Amino acid sequence: MPARRPKARGRKLSMSTSTTLAAGTGGGIPVERCQSCAHGKLEPILFLGYLPPVNQMRVVGETPCEQPSYPAQLLYCPNCELLQLGLSVDPAILFPPDYPYTSGSTRILKENFAGLYAEAKEFLALKAEDLVVDIGSNDGTLLSNFHDGGHRVLGIEPTDVGQIAREREIETVTTYFRPEVAVRLRNEHGPARLVTAANVFAHMEDIHAVLDGIVSLLDEDGVFISESHYAIGLLDTLQYDTIYHEHLRYYSLTSLRNLLEGHGLDVIHARHIPTHGGSIRVYAAKKGRRDIQPSVQEILSNEPTGDDMRRRLELFRKEVVLSKMRLHAMLRGIKEEGGRVCGISAPSRASTLVHYVGLDDGILDYVLEIQSSLKIGKYLPGTLIPVIEESRLFEDQPEYALILSWHIADELAPKLRENGYKGKFIIPLPQPRIL
Repeated sequence: MPARRPKARGRKLSMSTSTTLAAGTGGGIPVERCQSCAHGKLEPILFLGYLPPVNQMRVVGETPCEQPSYPAQLLYCPNCELLQLGLSVDPAILFPPDYPYTSGSTRILKENFAGLYAEAKEFLALKAEDLVVDIGSNDGTLLSNFHDGGHRVLGIEPTDVGQIAREREIETVTTYFRPEVAVRLRNEHGPARLVTAANVFAHMEDIHAVLDGIVSLLDEDGVFISESHYAIGLLDTLQYDTIYHEHLRYYSLTSLRNLLEGHGLDVIHARHIPTHGGSIRVYAAKKGRRDIQPSVQEILSNEPTGDDMRRRLELFRKEVVLSKMRLHAMLRGIKEEGGRVCGISAPSRASTLVHYVGLDDGILDYVLEIQSSLKIGKYLPGTLIPVIEESRLFEDQPEYALILSWHIADELAPKLRENGYKGKFIIPLPQPRIL
């Protein structure tokens, strides 16, 4: 993969909605060329069926009506090593104004962002006057650390959840991030010393336009930090449930470095982090401006590429199918014996697992969320499984609780035990087991 930006980008994935709905696409654009290098021969890896948008949740009690669903297929680019989804769905469908996800509701995420602040502050020797911009800033949880540390901050968030950040006195612009937005913000606020994109850099459609904007927003010695699901960890732990339409790309460090180098950015530091079941935090700077740390080569040397990657992907596909069958068999046995099963937490990834395995309200009685969740009182996407407040777990005491946020089961299970749940826990992945 040449370390330069490809001239051909294939079919453009626009950040606007008006141009993406032509020719009866119904809100989706097939990914016919690699989103990073424009290679035209993408290899199919895994098809998970037709999935509903994970953030379109109907109110409990509504009469069921037609809902959209879109094919979810994982593809592999042999040229630049990028794993990617085979369809891009209109962002207005995926991220509605009433987007129900808030960063501050997860303890591990809050701790991660506090750690990011401490690490970045030392790495960049941040000063009070330095500007920190967060793309996809959500409720301001990440920026609150920099704000409380006395730095200038600016959030960019396209949904109404940005109002929560503004109530915390974190300046937030309600818009999608585009090159022209970057130019306007630089003119109004000056260049950014640090730009962050945590768990959104894999979501954004025209990633080349996004990187153009980031490069223009950074000052000459500025740093861009991204956090994304780590593709190799996804394969190792069978996290097929993190494959859904918000996530257009799944980065290894190899594929991410190839993408960034095409925009004149060096990967200067990288490390694994535990968020979302295994992610990677990557520091990038304008070419030649900063030293490349040993951590970069350490991670790159352990990543499969080429034929090794193909073998790894084939094993992943086989193990995903077997995992699905084992979970279904386990649940069948429980239901035949009259056992009641509820779900614990309703993350976006739960929608993929529920639909791929084939769960419905005859298998899962309900799903439980903490009291502050915006998902309470709604159905899981594309189902009639209601999301209710978690106190019901302790009142009903169902025999089994399926932990849908299985990647933080070590945190959830002891807390629920301590609060009085007496049943058994089902951990669905990587392989189903009962605690």
